[in-house]
Amino acid sequence: MTEAILSIRDLKTHFQTQAAGFLGEKKVIKAVDGVSFDIAPGEVLSLVGESGCGKSTVGRTLTHLEKSTAGQALFDGQDILTLSPAQFRPLRRDIQMIFQDPFASLNPRLTIEQTLGEPLFIHGLAKNWAEARVLIAETLDLVGMAPEVMTRHPHEFSGGQRQRIGIARVMILKPKLVIADEAVSALDVSIQAQVLNLIKKLQRDSGISMLFISHDLGVVRHISDRVAVMYQGEIVEMGTKHEIFENPQHAYTRKLLSAIPRIKTRQVNA
Repeated sequence: MTEAILSIRDLKTHFQTQAAGFLGEKKVIKAVDGVSFDIAPGEVLSLVGESGCGKSTVGRTLTHLEKSTAGQALFDGQDILTLSPAQFRPLRRDIQMIFQDPFASLNPRLTIEQTLGEPLFIHGLAKNWAEARVLIAETLDLVGMAPEVMTRHPHEFSGGQRQRIGIARVMILKPKLVIADEAVSALDVSIQAQVLNLIKKLQRDSGISMLFISHDLGVVRHISDRVAVMYQGEIVEMGTKHEIFENPQHAYTRKLLSAIPRIKTRQVNA
């Protein structure tokens, strides 16, 4: 078996609420409670479940946006959960995240050129703006956008275009692992398929590994190699895409599958 690029063991992320009520007792919310999985090089593992199941917290914990309570997350053999912010900073080039809201994830004051150029200079991938503009133009072309958009600001684009820019900001660093958190759920249905196909093509062409987080099993079916089903902070079932969709074992997985919209056709007699 190929050695995993990411290996998660018994990951827990708990939150403690503020004291409230007569006794002032604090309540512990177990958003992620003992999650384990591996992602192989070049593999897409989808984490799927209803809103509030903890799937997004897994992604946020792996990128240090939330602090883990316990567990281990080995990335290229190094436990990233034990790293300080300064120690984790160099790994941000290799571990990138595509966020749900493409507008909120882009600085409205920066041009697209500045947005894509900033990570190049932070990680030492360009010495000057001449070099940076070449890389920016190449990456914009990869996501289906013309180099001429460099001088524009995020508010001048549609939701789908902004998500393409967000994807370009991730791909320009050539990461090893991409965590896509509900990457198409904020887009119009007519645009979702275009952006999803783009993500799949870029992932396949570059060979990057991906943790794809979504509540939409229809989307997951299109992009995944394997699927992990989360319920109340735990993974209740995991398997290949075929195993999950054709022969689900857990009742919760069957419930999710039954909720996928299906087009009903009515036969008309000639």
